[in-house]
Amino acid sequence: MNGKFVNGKILSCLFAAVLLMNSAIVHAFDHQHSIFTQVLSDVVRLSPNKKQTRVDYALLNKQPEKLNQYLNALSSVKQSDYQLWTGDEQLSFLINAYNGFTLQLIHHNYAKFQSGKVESIKDLGSFFSSPWKKTFFTLLDDKHSLDDIEHNMIRIWFERPRIHTALVCAAVSCPPLRNEAFVADKLDQQLDDQMRQFLSDDQRNTINLRDNRVKLSAIFKWYGEDFEKGQQGFNSLNDLITAYQTDIADDPQQLTWLQNRNYRISFLDYDWRLNDISTF
Repeated sequence: MNGKFVNGKILSCLFAAVLLMNSAIVHAFDHQHSIFTQVLSDVVRLSPNKKQTRVDYALLNKQPEKLNQYLNALSSVKQSDYQLWTGDEQLSFLINAYNGFTLQLIHHNYAKFQSGKVESIKDLGSFFSSPWKKTFFTLLDDKHSLDDIEHNMIRIWFERPRIHTALVCAAVSCPPLRNEAFVADKLDQQLDDQMRQFLSDDQRNTINLRDNRVKLSAIFKWYGEDFEKGQQGFNSLNDLITAYQTDIADDPQQLTWLQNRNYRISFLDYDWRLNDISTF
């Protein structure tokens, strides 16, 4: 038998084996984020009006093993593997990472909340650095902060302004933390559901006909520019209000008023207290 043929066949087999191994590694990650859904279903509580959620941090503090297991799995993902995923797999991964590592940050500092030393995630920072700039976890082969995920990854790599109602920074005025993980095969529906639930919450976003105002969460003030770039059809906050007007309006009169767009937009104060079940 020709030696070159044998060597070529061996090299082909080796190459195929390497591709198979790489494929196995890529597909080994659970894109259903099942463990995180277990964590969230255990600790997230829904309000009676089904528009807000809070977190049972005391319970999370007693049993953090599943959360740690999940976050370790996230930290083990290589940048090279991440690049092979679909866009929705990548974005789901990053949203869940932000929410998961936020939960871990609160867990690691829960004793301070219990003792009354701190009341808000903002109190976990310092005069020189905010808690969102702390590099306390590994993601995609490097040390990162929560701000890195939100501002240097998600807002740059994706054109999905609705993510601002999916990222939950552990404050009372934040959008509701879902009791399930975000997953690629229903990501668009989940983001739409988040926006609908948030805008329909009249403690977070309100209509004042007498004052001729729509008062939105401060989130839309901080990130209003993301709704002005034409991304997903939003060229202004008015477009956002129009798209979700049936969720914002409580009655036909309010709906007609919104449709006429004869209103001013202002923004509500933000309640930074910890989104613990004690604040229900």
